[in-house]
Amino acid sequence: MKIYVASSWRNEFFPEIVSRLRSEGYDVYDFRNPGDGSDGFRWSDVSADWLEWEPQRYRHELMNNPLCQRQFGNDERAMESCDACVLLLPSGRSAHTEAGWFAGKGRKVIVHIPIKQEPELMYRLFDAVTTTIDELLAALKA
Repeated sequence: MKIYVASSWRNEFFPEIVSRLRSEGYDVYDFRNPGDGSDGFRWSDVSADWLEWEPQRYRHELMNNPLCQRQFGNDERAMESCDACVLLLPSGRSAHTEAGWFAGKGRKVIVHIPIKQEPELMYRLFDAVTTTIDELLAALKA
């Protein structure tokens, strides 16, 4: 099974989850090392003032910047090739959008919550909510 781990650059649990899933024999896409020779995508690679952008600039960069296009292509190809998604919290908008895409395609989505988070009702849309690695592994096999 190929797994897409949707999360955040700031998520301290991401490397451990990717490593553990791989040690269990899963093929795991790592957006931090997408396999194209880069170390993933950061808005700061596009511009130092990215947090100050007005919506029009954000839209322009999102749609036209080669770095954005490259990483979107990496992630989109990985999503198409993966059988399941682990939404690893805490995470942001992109990870939630990716998890929703997987659910919309009828693919398995597991929300993994290793530390206290604000409750979210709509996680009931997904296949499972886990809090330990053992529960995550069991949910992937279910």
